Amino acid sequence: MGLLLQRLFDGLELGAIYAVVAVALVLIFKATTLINFAQGELAMFGAFIAYVLAVEQGLPIWLAIGIAMVISSAAGMTIERVLIRPFDPSDHLPVVLITLGVFLILNAVAGQIWNYQPRAFPSMFPNEADDFIGVGGARLFYSSLGVWGMLALMMTVLYVLLNKTKIGLAFRAVSSNTDSARLVGIRTGRTLMFGWAIACAFGTLGASLVAPRLFIQPNMMAALLIFSFSGAAFGGLDSLPGAVIGGIAIGIIQSILVGYLADWEPLSFLRNLGMAVALAIILIVFWFKPTGLFGTARVERV
Repeated sequence: MGLLLQRLFDGLELGAIYAVVAVALVLIFKATTLINFAQGELAMFGAFIAYVLAVEQGLPIWLAIGIAMVISSAAGMTIERVLIRPFDPSDHLPVVLITLGVFLILNAVAGQIWNYQPRAFPSMFPNEADDFIGVGGARLFYSSLGVWGMLALMMTVLYVLLNKTKIGLAFRAVSSNTDSARLVGIRTGRTLMFGWAIACAFGTLGASLVAPRLFIQPNMMAALLIFSFSGAAFGGLDSLPGAVIGGIAIGIIQSILVGYLADWEPLSFLRNLGMAVALAIILIVFWFKPTGLFGTARVERV
């Protein structure tokens, strides 16, 4: 029972981190119907900015991450305005190639500046070996509680922004129907900049939450992005609550299901194939329910 609880706690912590990044992916997808392949590298770069501010400049880690989120937001707005907006939104290929190009450029620039040596990233929460609460023979670490709290705070802020502010309501309108939103006077360009800004800020937060676990280096987001995309696909690529539920589900599956299966000798190879399991989940979801559990079914006139 203690092992089960421990794996459940670990899975919920991982799932909360996946959910934060999955929400960022869904925000861009809702606005553009495209997956932002540069999301992980934008988040990684933001985490490196937080690292520089906290470790090299001596700022408190919370303040450093907050400043990095603001800088990431500005970078996301710039990318949308300069690289994305000039292209026809109905032609997806150029935008996909642009996000892939941004992915490669940011990875190379980060490697040149900080090299590929893993570095310890300070945690926002108590992270020592004895910073935990004993529950049923398992250890519920304060860092896990902090990650869950950050996810709850993020979703609360996002709910207020999207439902109680003019720019948030405009973003919902653009996400629902871009042409109709433009016809009623909504400035779709600025509204999409808002979506990119929020997505980049939340991506930086997700990278900063996972960096103390993985250590920070330019390739740190590759696996995390796969798991987060699995969560987004599982919950529904156009559903923010679905992204949260899907991310948490992937974390639990990775921690409990894969953990127990890997303990069985014939399936011990699964211990090193967590990413393959995530990809398998994506394929299964797209095969049987392409919109995900909570995604909106596509309606077409026939």
